[in-house]
Amino acid sequence: MAENGLASRLYNGEAGLNVVGKRKVWFGVAGVLILIALLSFGLRGFSLGIEFAGGNSFQVPASVGTLEDAEREVNSALATENTGVKVATAQKVGGTGGDTYELRTPQLDADQTTAVKAQIAEDLGIDPAQISSNQVSEAWGSQVTERAVLGLVIFIALVMVYLILRFEWRMAVAAVASLITNLILTAGIYSLVGFEVTPSTIIGFLTILGFALYDVVVVFDKVQENTRGITANNNQTYGEAANLAVNQSLMRSLNTSVVALLPVGGLLFIGAGLLGAGTLKDLGLVLFVGMAVAFLTSILVATPLLALLKNYDPRIQAHNKRVLTRRGALARGEVTPKGAASPAQADATDEPLDPDAAALAGAAPKVGARPAGKRPTGGARGGRPGGGGNRPGGAKRR
Repeated sequence: MAENGLASRLYNGEAGLNVVGKRKVWFGVAGVLILIALLSFGLRGFSLGIEFAGGNSFQVPASVGTLEDAEREVNSALATENTGVKVATAQKVGGTGGDTYELRTPQLDADQTTAVKAQIAEDLGIDPAQISSNQVSEAWGSQVTERAVLGLVIFIALVMVYLILRFEWRMAVAAVASLITNLILTAGIYSLVGFEVTPSTIIGFLTILGFALYDVVVVFDKVQENTRGITANNNQTYGEAANLAVNQSLMRSLNTSVVALLPVGGLLFIGAGLLGAGTLKDLGLVLFVGMAVAFLTSILVATPLLALLKNYDPRIQAHNKRVLTRRGALARGEVTPKGAASPAQADATDEPLDPDAAALAGAAPKVGARPAGKRPTGGARGGRPGGGGNRPGGAKRR
């Protein structure tokens, strides 16, 4: 019963998932999603956090009431001081000194910041010393972005070198294409939904690159195992061997992704959702979305793209042609499979000719033949015991 289970059938390639054969479908879907993401980049852009867009943040004790109460009072103070801005984001932040509410606003000058801070304290009825404020310049976010892009370029370059040394350049190209697709789709989800981009988001983006690379290497390692010496036989094409590798590694990739997504999901839904730890939302969100997309791209993009690139190799082209030609000849009955009886043999005998049986039959001695071997020494002529043509075990008759 266990032998017919899903995991066993997937490992043996018996599940019939034609992933590589339907690569046009996956490429089409990925192309449409990438186009939507790029259009979102241009039309909607990103919701940049205070670290990238610049602005001010005010922290007030959570003891003043709910988050909505704090946001309403800060907006009232901003309106009283004629700043012309409102609270952009508000979240609950935990710390050693107790929970606080962090409310972020667009850029204010120093005088406006001082006046708003005093007005907030007056409206909430607390000491101004209990309210802290920070001002972040837009230049800081630009520096973070530049260093993140530099880190991404270095990472991709190192990945290319490693994959070329470990596998080959076609696998390196397919893996990097899968990584870039993963980044674009994850960023597109951020742009479409309007998630705020913070330094934690950038850290999460760089983190999912490693996870996506691990997924691709697992699949490519199985592809390399299945296609090693593939041109020496005419049983399957390169695409079929790669598709078998996808089926065999699918359960492993799925299990790895699920195990990785469970703690990240707990970080996102429990930590940020139920417990209200807003600082965990940005990191947990990008990790959850990026890991889920990485699993899909490693299966549906990386391996089909590798098979497409390998089909341009003249050696693989010739091999695939031989396989298909032989397969067509077998279907038309022009070629007898190896080990099977030819039509003439099938007509002459009711049983197919077994090559091993034929070999044994050819090697067997004929009836009445002398066994092959070394003649015994020390006996009479003819090698019979007792010598002289006497019968074995008896005396010579007189």
